[in-house]
Amino acid sequence: MKKEIGIGFITGLIVNGLGVLVCALIIGYVKGSDWEQTLRFYWESDNLWMLITLGALPNLAAFFGFLKINRDYRARGVLLATFVAAISSYLIYFL
Repeated sequence: MKKEIGIGFITGLIVNGLGVLVCALIIGYVKGSDWEQTLRFYWESDNLWMLITLGALPNLAAFFGFLKINRDYRARGVLLATFVAAISSYLIYFL
């Protein structure tokens, strides 16, 4: 049980990281810069929380995908990773 939640948590963190990179790529493409400059801009302007919250959206696909194949504990891990992303975004925004 703990192993399944851990696998889901790691999956959620990886999917969230990939979501952040995809958001940075899309925003960079629209603004005419590369993803590294976009990440640096959001980091320096203290708006990194925006990318983290947008990057958490693909966790929905992972969550419902695990539910569809009856991996409930892995879905709980993805949900836990989403909560971690939300709490870290909250802390970055207010601190």
